[in-house]
This record gives sequence, structure tokens and C-alpha cells, in this order.
Amino acid sequence: MRFYVYSLMLLLFSQSLLATAKIDHWQTPQGSRVYFVRTEGLPMADIQVIFDAGSARDGQQFGLAALTAGLLDTGAGQWNADDIAQRFESVGAVFGAGSTMDNASVSLRTLTDKALFDKALDTMQVILTQPRFDAADFQREKSRTLAGLKQQEESPGDLASIAFYKALYGDHPYAHPDSGTLATVTALTEQDLRRFYQQYYVAANAMVVIVGDLSKQQAEQTAEKLLANLPVGQKPAELPDVLMPKQASQQHIEFPSTQTHVLVGLPGISRKDPDYFSLYVGNHILGGSGLVSKLFDEVREKRGLAYSASSAFIPRLKAGPFLVSLQTRNDQTSQALQVLNQTLAAFIAKGPSEAELVAAKKNITGGFAMRFDTNKELAGYVGMIGFYGMPLEYMDNFKQRIEQVTVASITDAFKRHVDPALLQTITVGQRGK
Repeated sequence: MRFYVYSLMLLLFSQSLLATAKIDHWQTPQGSRVYFVRTEGLPMADIQVIFDAGSARDGQQFGLAALTAGLLDTGAGQWNADDIAQRFESVGAVFGAGSTMDNASVSLRTLTDKALFDKALDTMQVILTQPRFDAADFQREKSRTLAGLKQQEESPGDLASIAFYKALYGDHPYAHPDSGTLATVTALTEQDLRRFYQQYYVAANAMVVIVGDLSKQQAEQTAEKLLANLPVGQKPAELPDVLMPKQASQQHIEFPSTQTHVLVGLPGISRKDPDYFSLYVGNHILGGSGLVSKLFDEVREKRGLAYSASSAFIPRLKAGPFLVSLQTRNDQTSQALQVLNQTLAAFIAKGPSEAELVAAKKNITGGFAMRFDTNKELAGYVGMIGFYGMPLEYMDNFKQRIEQVTVASITDAFKRHVDPALLQTITVGQRGK
């Protein structure tokens, strides 16, 4: 019942959170960073604990980070998975755990009524500090992961993505899929998960994000309680830099499908790259704005070669990918790929028009506040700011930084970051006769 009351309150909370939300920042006695935003109007809090423990830390045991994060709430302390789920459900709280290429995290959304909040926080603390990694739970989750990996072999989109990252990153930790491979996951043991957890889930490698209707004192107590029983440990070594491919390449994977998946790109930028805003606005015009982008217009509207076409920069701790993607009928693959490359080359050479730039700025800045009009979304932004070491004023200055972008800065940034002579191309589908 409490969950439905909570959901109703969330729906009624229609006032957007201000883009100028004040972020408080401090460190716990163990050296963990904490980022806190106080919000009022809804008696709830969103809490995240983030570790530099994503798949880039797998080493050669691909899939280790994802499986470790996935097993955290299957058993902790004296509780099994059903006990944990019942404890959260009884107070209307929602818990989650997962990992990405760069990090792993646990999250909690809970009401701030003291009795409800305390029970939810106690449960999260035990999950975080006393995961069991039982053999039976491990085998079940491992089997589920292997089943998913086998399904990927039947997905042309998944096959294209795996081949694309391998082409871009070679032997870099970004090269392998987050979920691992059939061979590497098969070889994992519960001891491997315990070792990974003990190395990376430590206070020195932890960051806490708290957004909600709490006082700063309550936020301080919350962060310290969550991490109190974690060993201090140490931060992992910095990831190696990404090397650019030495030349362009094209790889085709034969697959019995009616559509061919096409991915074209190369390593792009890190989250803190000084060209981020010029590339972000430029990509919005090129292929990031959906139905009004240049790629969509050239590939879909003018020629009907694909249902959609898009592009994106995906910044990470190190240079994340720049990619252009589309799906097209098998017999149109060559033509669609030619139009894609021509459109990209023309944009790199000339950049956008002034009218396109003005429209893009209005679209980006006009919808910016809506990206974090709930506590959960705001917590995600604050987590990004903290994990990637962005300025605390990032959200305050976002619109100003967008307005400073010019046609010249976009053209210059694209010429320096996207070299057509180094593009990696992956196609997955059935070759036309």
C-alpha cells in the first residue's frame, strides 16, 4: 500500500527541480566522496553508492564486474533474496544494483519517514557490506548470464556492437562486452567474485550521492552508516589511454536477416574533453536529434534507405566511442553506407549552418531542465558529475556553455576528433546477390 501512496505522491510532485540545485560535497572519515542535494516538497530520498568497478576492471575475466554487481542482492548477511525483497517492499522502497563499462553502483529510493528510511537504509548497508555470493545463487545467475550470451548470438544488433567495440579498442579494457563472453563467464567461480568485491568495493573507491528531503546532518549520517563497515582499501590504477586505429577498416558478418545493421565510428572523447560542448551540439545537428537531423534527412527522408539513422558521442573515463548507426535492407547496404559516409564527410568539412546551430541550441537548452525534474534523474546527473570529476557548477553553467558554441568551434572540433581516414565500419546481415 505504501508503494502506491508513494507513487501517487511522485506523480503529484509536478514542480521541476531547479537547474541551479546546490550540490554539497565532502569526504567521509574513510575518504569516500559524498555529493548531496537537498530537495523539498516530496518526503523521499534517492541514494547511490558508486564504485570504479565497471567492466573495464574485468582484466581477462570478461563479465566479472557485471556478475559481481548482479549478485549483491541475492543474499547478504542472514538474508536470502526473498528476505531482502520483502524488507524493501514492506517500506515501499526500491533497490537496484548494476554495472556499466566505467562503474558499478547500488541505488535506493525510499521515503524519508524515519522508521521506513531506517529499515531501507539498514538493508542497503548489509547488502553493500555483507554480500554472501552463495554457490547456489552464483550458479543460478551464471546460468542466466550464459543464456543471455547465447541469445546474443542470434541478434545481429548485438553481434554488430561486439565487433564494433573490438574494432575500435583492440586490447584496451573497453574492447570486450560488459556481460562477458561464453568462454570467460563459464570459467568464473564465486571465489572470483569475492576477490573482485574485496578489491574494488572499498571506501577509498566509493562515492555516495544523496538527493532528497534530508538535512545535511542526516545526509552525513547516512553516508557514514552505509560505508562504515567497508575496508578503506585503495583506488585502482588509472585506466590506460585509448589509442586511435592506424587505418580504416571494414568488417562484414554474415547473418540470415532481412536487414543489415551498420555501425561506423572511431574512439571519440572522454567526459572531461574541452571540446565536449562543441561536439555535443554538433552531433545534435548531425544525427543526435532524431527526425530533424542531417543523417535522418539524407538517409531516410530523401532516399528511404533506412527506418532511422543516428550518431552519438559516448564519453567515458577514457575516450568513449563516436558512432553512426543505421539499419537498412540487405540489398541497399552499399548505397546506405555511401550516403552515410558522404553526409558525415560533408559535415566534417563544412559544419552546420547558422540556422541549424540556432535551432539546435534552442532545442537543447529548452529541454535541459526536464532531464532532472525528479530526484532520481537529478541523482543520476549528480552521480555523473562526481564520478567523472566534473565541476559542481556543471548544471548551472550548462546553458551558458551551449550558447558559447559556434559554427567555427563545431567545425574545428569535428575535424580534430573525427578523421574519415580512420573510420571503422561493421555490417551484420545477408549480403545482397
